[in-house]
Amino acid sequence: MRRVRPGAAASRGGLTSVTAGESYEEPADLPRLWHITLSVSGKAAPLHEVRRALEQLAHDHPFLLTSRYATDHAEIRYWEEARDLHDAAAVALRLWGEHRQTAKLPPWEIVGLEVIDRETYHQRLAEGYGPPPATPVGVHPF
Repeated sequence: MRRVRPGAAASRGGLTSVTAGESYEEPADLPRLWHITLSVSGKAAPLHEVRRALEQLAHDHPFLLTSRYATDHAEIRYWEEARDLHDAAAVALRLWGEHRQTAKLPPWEIVGLEVIDRETYHQRLAEGYGPPPATPVGVHPF
């Protein structure tokens, strides 16, 4: 058994022990999971090209859960790990533009962004509203 100096917390296999009389608080800067819904739209493009581009984006970035698309708009849903909502939103807002060339995405603009924490996502599902779980995973037409 490992000894811990009085007043110090020890971590063992994901569990944290604290000395009697102390409480443990998670550090505020640990990453959290955020559910992202990114909506884009613009001039109509051939449906097969939109699908191929979204499939390429999903291949390049396997964190993407699901994409729905039509000739003139798409919705991308995924989980992002970030310190706070501001960081998660910043990453999400860069996603489309940074991968426009590599995935040959249509030159559409971002028209919507929703960023919610994991707890809110699951609460919405439990209450029967909000987006359904992303199943089946992948790229699908609207």
